[in-house]
This record gives sequence, C-alpha cells and structure tokens, in this order.
Amino acid sequence: MVVPSMAAVLASPGFWARDPDVGIDWRRFLHAEQEIIFHRPLFPEAVVYAKTRVDRIIDKGAGKGALIYLERVIQDQEGDLATVRVVNFARGNGGCGGDFGPQPPPHAIPDGRPERTFETHTDPRSALFYRLSGDPNPIHVDPDMAAAAGFDRPILHGLCSFGIATRAILASYCDYDPSRLRSIKLRFSKPVYPGETMRVDMWRIGDVISFRATVADRGVVTLDHGRAEIG
Repeated sequence: MVVPSMAAVLASPGFWARDPDVGIDWRRFLHAEQEIIFHRPLFPEAVVYAKTRVDRIIDKGAGKGALIYLERVIQDQEGDLATVRVVNFARGNGGCGGDFGPQPPPHAIPDGRPERTFETHTDPRSALFYRLSGDPNPIHVDPDMAAAAGFDRPILHGLCSFGIATRAILASYCDYDPSRLRSIKLRFSKPVYPGETMRVDMWRIGDVISFRATVADRGVVTLDHGRAEIG
C-alpha cells in the first residue's frame, strides 16, 4: 500500500526558496497550508513528473510577510495522479508587491466532542528520518538554525505531521484503503517537536471528515482547519 500523502513529495521542486535568485528570506520561510486532490491511487513504483507554478502571492504588507500559493499536478504516462496545492508563508518578504487578498477562508471545524480520536507518538529521530524525503531545511536538524528561525529546538517537518493526519483518517474511516481518500487539506498552526505525541480529533458529516491535531502536553493546536473527503 502507498499512503496517499506521499504525493506531497513526488516530483517536488525541492527547497527552491533557498535559491538566491528568487530573493526569499529562506530562514523565515514556513509551510502554511497543504492540500492534495487524488485523481487515481498511487503505485508502489512508477515514473512520475510534474510542473510547479506560482498561482498567487498575497502581500500582507511590509514587516508582515507574504503568502505564496503553489500548484503542482503530478502525472504518469496514463494522466493525472494528484493535484498538490501548497501555501508558504514568507515571513521576511512582506511588501513584495503581490495582491492584498482576501485570503480564502479556512474550513470550519464542528463544535462539540470529536467522533473519533487517533494518537501517535513521534520518534525523537523523526525529523532525521523525514529529511530523507528530500527536505534539507536545516531548521529540522540544526539547533542554531532552528533558534535563528524562532524555535526552541529543531521542529518536525510539517509534511511529516500531514502524513500522520492522513494515516489517522485512513485508519479511522477508510480501513486503510488508500483508494477511498479523495482529498485532504489542512493549515499548519504550531510546530511539532520530534518525540511529542500527536492527537488527531475527527468529526464526520457525510463524506467529509473535519479534523484538528494537538500536542496535549503543551496544550497547542498543531494542525487546524483540516478537511478530508472520502468515498
């Protein structure tokens, strides 16, 4: 079985923000939102390709950063496999001259107790393992770089947390059948530190699963406004 969230890293442009030609302060560059729409199940082995384009830039103003919207369509020889949409927060690049919004509203999480809850403990070495997926950002492994970015210590990759949320939905509502997951999106709220326990709370209305993830020990929401559609 291929966990569908693997599409997040397939045919990725890599850590492009570190290229000096783009003019981004990469040390203050964060992953803000992630969405994947699945057109067909992923195969354990395949040749895939994609083009990434900048869809939109929202300029929040000087000193407030900018939101960069990216879209990538992953394909194989038979056609589209998945559409990946990413929002990055360039905290050091406000006043760049993009449009001024409005930003699309986030998915609303239902009130009340969650229908289901999924917990998983992250390995203290999680960021080292996930780095092998192709994300070399040093804030995930270098304490000095993490401190320069404003974190107490190296943080877990947002896409690793995204994968954990995907697994929670597959386990809780799809019987681990990846073909049943049609789409998933979320907003990254606070970082997870390797070694912490993540709790994913889920609410189902029809074919839509709303979800939110927390680290209970610190009392913080790490993934918010989550929405998945299942079949």
